[in-house]
Amino acid sequence: MYISHVSLTDFRSYAQADVELGPGTNVLVGSNGVGKTNIVEAIGYLANLSSHRVTNDAPLLRFGTERALVRARIQRAKQVTTLEVEITAGKTNRARINRANPVRAREILGIVRTVLFAPEDLALVKGDPSNRRRFLDELLVALRPGEAATRGDYERVLKQRNALLKSARLGGKASTAHEATLDVWDTHLAQTGARLLRGRLDMLELLSPYMAAAYASLADANKVASAFYRSTILDDFDEDFPSIGESTDADTTLIAPAALLNASQPELEELFIAALLKKRPKELERGITLVGPHRDDVLLRLGTAPAKGYASHGETWSLCLALRLAAYKVFGEDDPRPGAGPILILDDVFAELDATRRSRLAAIVAGAEQVIVTAAVAGDVPEELGGVFLKVSPGQVHA
Repeated sequence: MYISHVSLTDFRSYAQADVELGPGTNVLVGSNGVGKTNIVEAIGYLANLSSHRVTNDAPLLRFGTERALVRARIQRAKQVTTLEVEITAGKTNRARINRANPVRAREILGIVRTVLFAPEDLALVKGDPSNRRRFLDELLVALRPGEAATRGDYERVLKQRNALLKSARLGGKASTAHEATLDVWDTHLAQTGARLLRGRLDMLELLSPYMAAAYASLADANKVASAFYRSTILDDFDEDFPSIGESTDADTTLIAPAALLNASQPELEELFIAALLKKRPKELERGITLVGPHRDDVLLRLGTAPAKGYASHGETWSLCLALRLAAYKVFGEDDPRPGAGPILILDDVFAELDATRRSRLAAIVAGAEQVIVTAAVAGDVPEELGGVFLKVSPGQVHA
């Protein structure tokens, strides 16, 4: 698929902007701060209903305005779809499909698929666990839009359970009523949390071989890239890098403890509830839920060492790129029909890569139906990538 036109109204720095794009490579060139990333951020928002730069919608609105509009025309084989999202800070966002009546924004999830790599992705390796959880969750929802409800349900139940724990803590001692109500919320949390956990494990299983292959292509190193899911519902959860994540043979790397991988949905729920009961005294003491997907982590490794704290700057960039390229491959595997591949967005990537890695990345992405690149200097983009160059200046985009 590809986007042929994107229109922004009061989005970030743009009062109004209309950008014509085409299949193949599209390069947005302009000095830092002129608004290149704002354009690709808007495209990414259509796919995920979230920004890769901020955690809430308020900064997406042009200063002094009350709403922003992002519109795009998506070409998928011979089918053309027009999407529109109205972003209103502090209120429920609305969307339109082919200019029909407004619907809930999440109704458009899955219509346009993007894989966006940006400098902020370094947090996938260097940052806290929330970045890695978000990466898996966004991929899960993109592939299975119905799982957006699972995420929402889990967050709602978690909020209610935390409120109950806080109430019990402020009371000084958990009453019988508190304990009984906690039992009910434990069941709800285990049901929604187990579904979310299973989805994440599925995503990591799909990603892992592609991530290893992409890293090998980019880095040409003897270190194998791997990932291991660390869950708080298991008794052996600790802060150490787990030896269980090491390769079991030359070709297979365990992506999670067997107790999780081999468990059925009811068994995952039982593990979850058992962990909650074990942690309940500490949870009542602290007034917060200590067990569940909201506290899990994905440990990324190069060779036998964790990437965080050990990987060089170049290795970190290559590993983050490998994760995004793996997501691109997973999308392609999910829907191999012509014209169904995701849009690949590379935001200010090539400036950070040496000449060898630039050429290797260009070769990897050359087959994408649409690649959107941002660059401060046209010379940073490898010649073999080719494409159409668009000049971006404050508030304007032109050929």
